[in-house]
Amino acid sequence: MRNSRRGAVDPFIVMDVMEAARQAEAAGRSIIHMEVGQPGTPAPARARDALARAMAQDALGYTVALGLPALRARIAKLYGEWYDLDLDPARVVVTPGSSGGFILAFSALFDAGQTVAMGAPGYPSYRQILKALDLVPLEVASSAENRLQPGPEELAALDFDGLMVASPANPTGTMLDRAALGALVDLAAEKDAAFLSDEIYHGIEYERKAVSALELSDDVCVINSFSKYFSMTGWRAGWLVLPPAQVRQVERLAQNMFICAPHAAQVAALAAMDAGEELEANMQVYRRNRALMIEGLPRAGFDRFAPPDGAFYVYADVSHLTDDSRAFAREILDEAGVAVTPGLDFDPDRGGGTLRLSYARATDDIVEGLARLERFMARRR
Repeated sequence: MRNSRRGAVDPFIVMDVMEAARQAEAAGRSIIHMEVGQPGTPAPARARDALARAMAQDALGYTVALGLPALRARIAKLYGEWYDLDLDPARVVVTPGSSGGFILAFSALFDAGQTVAMGAPGYPSYRQILKALDLVPLEVASSAENRLQPGPEELAALDFDGLMVASPANPTGTMLDRAALGALVDLAAEKDAAFLSDEIYHGIEYERKAVSALELSDDVCVINSFSKYFSMTGWRAGWLVLPPAQVRQVERLAQNMFICAPHAAQVAALAAMDAGEELEANMQVYRRNRALMIEGLPRAGFDRFAPPDGAFYVYADVSHLTDDSRAFAREILDEAGVAVTPGLDFDPDRGGGTLRLSYARATDDIVEGLARLERFMARRR
């Protein structure tokens, strides 16, 4: 049996790190998880209770491909609460996580061979999904001066059919302000390119609110998910907001590719959107953890990073310590018992000198992880 060329994508390195950490734990070692972008909290109790009630009353079969109408309406309401936007629920499509949203959006907006530009470092699955769909990822090195976010000056001379941005970004946690995001939206419009905004970390911000691309234009595609702010990674529920002209195209694709997002996850997601008190408690943990990281990482010897504006990552420049971040991450796991992600996942060209460290877990874990890193670096000197 032969393999397809489309399927020859690179591994998601963080998943390999997770497996190595699992094996170490299975062998009896204590591992602090700073590798995975997964909240340490479960789905809100309100969501789990709603699902329990639904399971007792309902078979939870297929929903319509666009998602439960009540959930689509509640997502639209969120845009009024967060951004003061009056969003038509008909523009909302519920997806099987943001990953399902990427597949649907890329399939609906681009033909095989077309090019989608994005900044590097960036979320690695963008490029791998694009490759699997016979699309061409164009990764453009973002500058430290722009806090590793793409800018028009790096993109203006390039040809592309789509532009993908994320704010807050993975792996850096940095954000684009209204002017910077608007300049990228305008540039895409000038080039007649589709503009896609990954807003999965919206809600997890610290000193200022993230700007949605929908505040600047209706002619954009927004991807979001219940995984991060709503603490529902394994439930696989996300959403798209599309221009009206694209909704039917995406609906037809969703009918055939996925049928629908999981009904059980949609029920839980609807309830999670009204669990504000519990979600704010999660945010308090992230705020404490962020402060600990900003203070503790330099003490351990990781002092080259931009403080994150949002999300729950620190992206550290360790080029003065290594040019092989994958080997360095393995050394940290083996000797310190801390799992971290090599920057090669996010930037194949420059990532040999960077690490991503997640602070999404419990505060006690972050305190212990920082102490282990400090001891590890002291031994290494």
